[in-house]
Amino acid sequence: MALTKVSTAVVDMSSSTGALEIGKGTTTERDAISSPTIGLLRSNTTTNKMEVYTNNSGTPGWQALKEGGNALPVLAVDYLVVAGGGGAAWGGGGAGGYRTSYGTGNINGGLTAVGTTLSLSTGSPYGVTVGTAGARGSGRYDVGGIGGSSIFSSITSLGGLGGKSNSQGGDGGAAAGAGTYGFRGGINAGNAGSGGGGAAYSGTDIGVSNTGTDGGVGLRNDITVSVAGTGPFYAGGGGGGNRQGYTTGSGGNGGGGNASINYSPISSPQSGADNTGGGGGGSTYNNGVLWNTPGLGGTGVVILRYPNIYQINFTAGASPAFQSGNATVGTDTVTTIIAGSGTITFSLTP
Repeated sequence: MALTKVSTAVVDMSSSTGALEIGKGTTTERDAISSPTIGLLRSNTTTNKMEVYTNNSGTPGWQALKEGGNALPVLAVDYLVVAGGGGAAWGGGGAGGYRTSYGTGNINGGLTAVGTTLSLSTGSPYGVTVGTAGARGSGRYDVGGIGGSSIFSSITSLGGLGGKSNSQGGDGGAAAGAGTYGFRGGINAGNAGSGGGGAAYSGTDIGVSNTGTDGGVGLRNDITVSVAGTGPFYAGGGGGGNRQGYTTGSGGNGGGGNASINYSPISSPQSGADNTGGGGGGSTYNNGVLWNTPGLGGTGVVILRYPNIYQINFTAGASPAFQSGNATVGTDTVTTIIAGSGTITFSLTP
Protein backbone atom coordinates (compact mmCIF):
# COMPACT_ATOMS: atom_id res chain seq x y z
CA MET A 1 0.00 0.00 0.00
CA ALA A 2 1.59 3.25 -1.15
CA LEU A 3 1.44 6.63 0.58
CA THR A 4 0.57 9.31 -1.97
CA LYS A 5 0.27 13.06 -1.51
CA VAL A 6 -3.01 14.23 -3.06
CA SER A 7 -4.78 17.55 -3.30
CA THR A 8 -8.00 16.44 -1.59
CA ALA A 9 -6.48 14.77 1.48
CA VAL A 10 -3.36 14.83 3.63
CA VAL A 11 -2.30 11.35 2.55
CA ASP A 12 -3.86 8.75 0.22
CA MET A 13 -3.43 5.23 1.68
CA SER A 14 -6.02 3.50 -0.48
CA SER A 15 -5.45 -0.09 -1.55
CA SER A 16 -7.60 -2.89 -2.88
CA THR A 17 -5.67 -5.62 -1.05
CA GLY A 18 -3.90 -4.01 1.93
CA ALA A 19 -4.98 -2.72 5.32
CA LEU A 20 -3.86 -0.14 7.82
CA GLU A 21 -2.38 -1.45 11.08
CA ILE A 22 -2.30 1.03 13.98
CA GLY A 23 -0.89 0.95 17.48
CA LYS A 24 -2.27 -1.70 19.82
CA GLY A 25 -1.73 -2.95 23.37
CA THR A 26 -3.35 -3.73 26.72
CA THR A 27 -5.29 -1.35 28.94
CA THR A 28 -2.27 -1.13 31.25
CA GLU A 29 -0.01 -0.20 28.34
CA ARG A 30 -2.55 2.38 27.14
CA ASP A 31 -2.65 4.04 30.55
CA ALA A 32 1.13 4.30 30.48
CA ILE A 33 1.03 6.62 27.43
CA SER A 34 2.44 9.96 28.54
CA SER A 35 0.26 13.01 27.82
CA PRO A 36 -1.96 11.57 25.05
CA THR A 37 -3.39 14.13 22.62
CA ILE A 38 -6.96 14.42 21.44
CA GLY A 39 -7.66 12.24 18.40
CA LEU A 40 -5.20 9.39 19.09
CA LEU A 41 -6.44 6.01 17.84
CA ARG A 42 -5.38 2.59 19.12
CA SER A 43 -6.58 -1.01 19.44
CA ASN A 44 -7.09 -2.27 23.01
CA THR A 45 -6.08 -5.95 23.20
CA THR A 46 -7.60 -6.33 26.68
CA THR A 47 -11.12 -5.36 25.63
CA ASN A 48 -10.70 -6.08 21.89
CA LYS A 49 -12.10 -2.65 21.00
CA MET A 50 -10.90 0.31 18.96
CA GLU A 51 -10.42 3.41 21.12
CA VAL A 52 -9.99 7.13 20.57
CA TYR A 53 -8.64 9.72 23.00
CA THR A 54 -11.29 12.41 23.12
CA ASN A 55 -12.58 15.32 25.18
CA ASN A 56 -16.08 14.16 26.04
CA SER A 57 -18.12 16.80 27.93
CA GLY A 58 -14.91 18.53 28.99
CA THR A 59 -13.26 15.40 30.44
CA PRO A 60 -10.35 13.99 28.38
CA GLY A 61 -10.13 10.20 28.25
CA TRP A 62 -10.15 7.06 26.14
CA GLN A 63 -13.49 6.08 24.60
CA ALA A 64 -14.38 2.87 22.75
CA LEU A 65 -15.53 3.42 19.18
CA LYS A 66 -18.95 2.10 18.29
CA GLU A 67 -18.48 -0.97 16.13
CA GLY A 68 -20.67 -2.23 13.33
CA GLY A 69 -20.73 -5.63 11.67
CA ASN A 70 -21.34 -8.97 13.33
CA ALA A 71 -21.61 -9.04 17.10
CA LEU A 72 -19.27 -11.18 19.16
CA PRO A 73 -20.59 -14.60 20.22
CA VAL A 74 -22.30 -14.65 23.59
CA LEU A 75 -19.79 -15.28 26.36
CA ALA A 76 -21.56 -18.13 28.16
CA VAL A 77 -19.79 -19.25 31.33
CA ASP A 78 -20.63 -22.36 33.34
CA TYR A 79 -19.41 -22.57 36.90
CA LEU A 80 -18.80 -24.80 39.89
CA VAL A 81 -18.31 -22.79 43.09
CA VAL A 82 -17.46 -24.84 46.20
CA ALA A 83 -16.72 -23.18 49.56
CA GLY A 84 -14.23 -24.25 52.20
CA GLY A 85 -15.20 -27.17 54.43
CA GLY A 86 -15.75 -26.91 58.18
CA GLY A 87 -13.10 -28.05 60.64
CA ALA A 88 -13.71 -31.02 62.93
CA ALA A 89 -13.76 -31.48 66.69
CA TRP A 90 -15.21 -34.74 68.04
CA GLY A 91 -17.89 -34.50 65.38
CA GLY A 92 -16.88 -34.30 61.71
CA GLY A 93 -16.84 -31.00 59.85
CA GLY A 94 -19.59 -30.03 57.42
CA ALA A 95 -18.88 -29.73 53.70
CA GLY A 96 -18.57 -26.36 52.01
CA GLY A 97 -21.52 -25.01 50.06
CA TYR A 98 -21.85 -26.29 46.48
CA ARG A 99 -23.36 -24.26 43.60
CA THR A 100 -23.12 -25.13 39.94
CA SER A 101 -24.66 -24.43 36.52
CA TYR A 102 -23.22 -27.53 34.89
CA GLY A 103 -25.48 -30.53 34.34
CA THR A 104 -27.73 -31.74 37.13
CA GLY A 105 -26.98 -32.66 40.69
CA ASN A 106 -28.05 -36.11 41.88
CA ILE A 107 -29.34 -35.56 45.40
CA ASN A 108 -30.76 -38.47 47.38
CA GLY A 109 -31.42 -40.37 44.17
CA GLY A 110 -33.37 -37.59 42.40
CA LEU A 111 -32.31 -35.06 39.80
CA THR A 112 -32.26 -31.49 41.03
CA ALA A 113 -32.19 -28.39 38.83
CA VAL A 114 -29.02 -26.35 38.96
CA GLY A 115 -28.24 -22.69 38.38
CA THR A 116 -28.27 -20.97 35.01
CA THR A 117 -25.24 -20.51 32.79
CA LEU A 118 -24.06 -16.89 33.12
CA SER A 119 -23.99 -14.57 30.10
CA LEU A 120 -21.05 -12.23 30.72
CA SER A 121 -19.24 -9.40 28.92
CA THR A 122 -15.66 -9.08 27.77
CA GLY A 123 -13.65 -6.42 29.56
CA SER A 124 -15.92 -6.31 32.64
CA PRO A 125 -14.41 -7.25 36.02
CA TYR A 126 -15.95 -10.15 37.94
CA GLY A 127 -15.06 -10.91 41.54
CA VAL A 128 -13.57 -14.27 42.48
CA THR A 129 -12.71 -15.67 45.92
CA VAL A 130 -11.68 -19.22 46.78
CA GLY A 131 -12.86 -20.24 50.25
CA THR A 132 -10.32 -21.09 52.92
CA ALA A 133 -10.26 -24.14 55.20
CA GLY A 134 -12.22 -24.17 58.46
CA ALA A 135 -10.02 -24.34 61.56
CA ARG A 136 -9.93 -27.46 63.76
CA GLY A 137 -11.37 -27.59 67.26
CA SER A 138 -9.05 -28.16 70.17
CA GLY A 139 -10.91 -29.02 73.37
CA ARG A 140 -13.68 -30.97 75.03
CA TYR A 141 -16.33 -28.35 74.41
CA ASP A 142 -14.80 -26.76 71.33
CA VAL A 143 -16.35 -26.36 67.89
CA GLY A 144 -14.51 -26.57 64.59
CA GLY A 145 -14.20 -23.41 62.51
CA ILE A 146 -16.46 -22.40 59.63
CA GLY A 147 -15.00 -22.68 56.14
CA GLY A 148 -14.50 -19.57 54.00
CA SER A 149 -17.08 -18.68 51.35
CA SER A 150 -16.25 -19.01 47.65
CA ILE A 151 -17.48 -16.40 45.16
CA PHE A 152 -17.73 -15.96 41.40
CA SER A 153 -19.59 -12.91 40.09
CA SER A 154 -23.13 -13.10 41.57
CA ILE A 155 -22.66 -16.67 42.81
CA THR A 156 -21.73 -17.23 46.47
CA SER A 157 -21.29 -20.57 48.24
CA LEU A 158 -21.13 -20.40 52.04
CA GLY A 159 -18.53 -22.21 54.13
CA GLY A 160 -19.33 -25.49 55.91
CA LEU A 161 -19.98 -25.46 59.66
CA GLY A 162 -17.56 -26.98 62.14
CA GLY A 163 -18.07 -30.24 64.03
CA LYS A 164 -18.92 -30.04 67.74
CA SER A 165 -17.78 -31.52 71.02
CA ASN A 166 -19.63 -31.70 74.33
CA SER A 167 -19.93 -33.87 77.40
CA GLN A 168 -22.06 -36.46 75.61
CA GLY A 169 -20.53 -36.50 72.16
CA GLY A 170 -20.09 -34.43 69.02
CA ASP A 171 -22.67 -33.38 66.46
CA GLY A 172 -21.48 -33.23 62.86
CA GLY A 173 -21.20 -29.83 61.20
CA ALA A 174 -23.78 -28.87 58.59
CA ALA A 175 -22.93 -28.47 54.94
CA ALA A 176 -23.68 -24.87 54.00
CA GLY A 177 -27.22 -23.96 52.95
CA ALA A 178 -28.80 -20.66 51.89
CA GLY A 179 -29.21 -21.49 48.22
CA THR A 180 -26.41 -24.04 48.10
CA TYR A 181 -26.70 -27.78 48.12
CA GLY A 182 -26.06 -29.00 51.65
CA PHE A 183 -27.42 -31.22 54.41
CA ARG A 184 -27.23 -31.25 58.20
CA GLY A 185 -24.58 -32.96 60.22
CA GLY A 186 -25.37 -36.17 62.08
CA ILE A 187 -26.91 -35.85 65.56
CA ASN A 188 -25.08 -37.36 68.48
CA ALA A 189 -27.11 -39.61 70.75
CA GLY A 190 -24.57 -42.16 71.84
CA ASN A 191 -21.40 -40.73 73.39
CA ALA A 192 -19.40 -40.44 70.15
CA GLY A 193 -18.87 -38.08 67.24
CA SER A 194 -21.25 -38.01 64.29
CA GLY A 195 -20.39 -37.29 60.66
CA GLY A 196 -20.60 -33.88 59.02
CA GLY A 197 -23.21 -33.08 56.39
CA GLY A 198 -22.39 -33.39 52.69
CA ALA A 199 -23.75 -31.81 49.52
CA ALA A 200 -25.92 -34.86 48.78
CA TYR A 201 -26.66 -36.48 52.15
CA SER A 202 -26.77 -35.71 55.85
CA GLY A 203 -24.13 -36.99 58.21
CA THR A 204 -25.19 -40.25 59.84
CA ASP A 205 -26.82 -40.02 63.27
CA ILE A 206 -25.36 -42.04 66.13
CA GLY A 207 -26.88 -45.51 66.11
CA VAL A 208 -24.48 -47.49 68.30
CA SER A 209 -23.13 -46.00 71.51
CA ASN A 210 -19.47 -44.87 71.42
CA THR A 211 -19.24 -45.47 67.66
CA GLY A 212 -18.38 -42.62 65.28
CA THR A 213 -20.52 -42.28 62.17
CA ASP A 214 -19.86 -41.46 58.52
CA GLY A 215 -19.95 -38.05 56.89
CA GLY A 216 -22.54 -37.27 54.23
CA VAL A 217 -21.71 -37.96 50.59
CA GLY A 218 -20.93 -35.08 48.23
CA LEU A 219 -21.98 -34.52 44.62
CA ARG A 220 -20.31 -35.51 41.35
CA ASN A 221 -19.69 -32.75 38.79
CA ASP A 222 -18.61 -33.19 35.16
CA ILE A 223 -17.54 -29.60 34.43
CA THR A 224 -13.90 -30.69 34.06
CA VAL A 225 -14.49 -33.74 31.83
CA SER A 226 -15.94 -34.60 28.43
CA VAL A 227 -17.67 -37.86 29.37
CA ALA A 228 -20.80 -37.58 31.49
CA GLY A 229 -20.67 -39.40 34.81
CA THR A 230 -16.87 -39.46 35.07
CA GLY A 231 -16.22 -36.22 36.95
CA PRO A 232 -14.99 -36.10 40.55
CA PHE A 233 -17.09 -35.63 43.68
CA TYR A 234 -17.03 -32.48 45.79
CA ALA A 235 -18.30 -31.38 49.21
CA GLY A 236 -18.28 -34.54 51.32
CA GLY A 237 -18.76 -34.36 55.11
CA GLY A 238 -16.05 -35.37 57.58
CA GLY A 239 -16.28 -38.60 59.57
CA GLY A 240 -17.23 -38.54 63.26
CA GLY A 241 -14.70 -39.47 65.94
CA ASN A 242 -15.21 -42.49 68.17
CA ARG A 243 -14.94 -43.23 71.84
CA GLN A 244 -11.53 -44.83 72.41
CA GLY A 245 -11.55 -48.48 71.36
CA TYR A 246 -14.71 -48.30 69.23
CA THR A 247 -15.38 -47.97 65.51
CA THR A 248 -14.70 -44.63 63.87
CA GLY A 249 -16.47 -42.73 61.08
CA SER A 250 -15.37 -42.35 57.44
CA GLY A 251 -15.45 -39.15 55.43
CA GLY A 252 -18.11 -38.78 52.75
CA ASN A 253 -17.15 -39.23 49.09
CA GLY A 254 -16.15 -35.77 47.90
CA GLY A 255 -13.12 -34.99 50.04
CA GLY A 256 -14.49 -35.59 53.54
CA GLY A 257 -11.72 -36.53 55.98
CA ASN A 258 -11.75 -39.83 57.87
CA ALA A 259 -11.85 -39.71 61.67
CA SER A 260 -8.94 -41.08 63.72
CA ILE A 261 -8.44 -44.73 64.57
CA ASN A 262 -6.84 -45.41 67.94
CA TYR A 263 -6.35 -49.15 67.53
CA SER A 264 -4.56 -51.24 64.92
CA PRO A 265 -3.96 -49.77 62.41
CA ILE A 266 -3.53 -46.45 64.28
CA SER A 267 -4.22 -43.30 62.26
CA SER A 268 -4.76 -39.61 62.91
CA PRO A 269 -7.82 -37.66 61.75
CA GLN A 270 -7.66 -36.54 58.13
CA SER A 271 -8.29 -33.00 57.02
CA GLY A 272 -10.81 -32.46 54.26
CA ALA A 273 -9.20 -32.71 50.82
CA ASP A 274 -8.14 -29.32 49.50
CA ASN A 275 -10.11 -27.86 46.59
CA THR A 276 -13.09 -30.13 47.27
CA GLY A 277 -14.71 -28.32 50.21
CA GLY A 278 -14.61 -31.56 52.24
CA GLY A 279 -15.18 -31.45 56.00
CA GLY A 280 -12.45 -32.43 58.46
CA GLY A 281 -12.37 -35.80 60.22
CA GLY A 282 -13.13 -35.99 63.95
CA SER A 283 -10.86 -36.97 66.82
CA THR A 284 -11.04 -39.97 69.14
CA TYR A 285 -12.26 -38.97 72.59
CA ASN A 286 -11.17 -40.46 75.92
CA ASN A 287 -11.00 -39.47 79.60
CA GLY A 288 -12.44 -36.02 79.03
CA VAL A 289 -10.12 -34.92 76.21
CA LEU A 290 -9.83 -35.15 72.46
CA TRP A 291 -7.24 -37.89 71.95
CA ASN A 292 -5.60 -36.34 68.90
CA THR A 293 -5.78 -33.26 66.69
CA PRO A 294 -9.02 -33.02 64.64
CA GLY A 295 -8.83 -32.42 60.89
CA LEU A 296 -9.03 -29.08 59.14
CA GLY A 297 -11.68 -28.43 56.53
CA GLY A 298 -10.66 -28.70 52.89
CA THR A 299 -10.21 -25.50 50.88
CA GLY A 300 -12.75 -24.57 48.23
CA VAL A 301 -12.48 -24.21 44.47
CA VAL A 302 -13.93 -22.12 41.61
CA ILE A 303 -14.10 -23.84 38.22
CA LEU A 304 -15.21 -22.00 35.05
CA ARG A 305 -15.98 -23.47 31.63
CA TYR A 306 -16.34 -21.22 28.57
CA PRO A 307 -15.72 -21.20 24.76
CA ASN A 308 -12.02 -21.40 23.93
CA ILE A 309 -12.12 -18.25 21.77
CA TYR A 310 -11.91 -16.40 25.09
CA GLN A 311 -9.26 -16.17 27.79
CA ILE A 312 -9.19 -15.00 31.42
CA ASN A 313 -7.03 -12.15 32.71
CA PHE A 314 -6.40 -12.10 36.49
CA THR A 315 -6.10 -9.06 38.75
CA ALA A 316 -5.03 -10.09 42.24
CA GLY A 317 -6.65 -8.54 45.28
CA ALA A 318 -5.58 -9.14 48.85
CA SER A 319 -3.26 -12.05 49.68
CA PRO A 320 -3.10 -14.87 48.73
CA ALA A 321 -2.38 -14.51 45.04
CA PHE A 322 -4.44 -16.38 42.47
CA GLN A 323 -3.42 -19.93 41.65
CA SER A 324 -5.07 -21.47 38.61
CA GLY A 325 -4.67 -23.84 35.69
CA ASN A 326 -6.32 -24.34 32.30
CA ALA A 327 -7.42 -27.45 30.43
CA THR A 328 -9.10 -27.91 27.05
CA VAL A 329 -12.28 -30.01 26.99
CA GLY A 330 -13.76 -30.23 23.49
CA THR A 331 -14.23 -26.67 22.23
CA ASP A 332 -14.18 -25.22 25.76
CA THR A 333 -11.51 -23.97 28.12
CA VAL A 334 -11.83 -25.08 31.75
CA THR A 335 -10.11 -22.79 34.26
CA THR A 336 -9.69 -24.21 37.77
CA ILE A 337 -8.91 -21.58 40.41
CA ILE A 338 -7.56 -23.21 43.57
CA ALA A 339 -6.60 -20.16 45.65
CA GLY A 340 -6.77 -16.40 45.71
CA SER A 341 -9.07 -13.41 45.69
CA GLY A 342 -9.50 -10.50 43.29
CA THR A 343 -11.14 -9.92 39.91
CA ILE A 344 -11.02 -11.53 36.50
CA THR A 345 -11.88 -10.22 33.03
CA PHE A 346 -12.58 -12.13 29.84
CA SER A 347 -11.12 -11.18 26.47
CA LEU A 348 -10.88 -12.77 23.04
CA THR A 349 -7.91 -15.08 22.60
CA PRO A 350 -5.24 -13.31 20.49
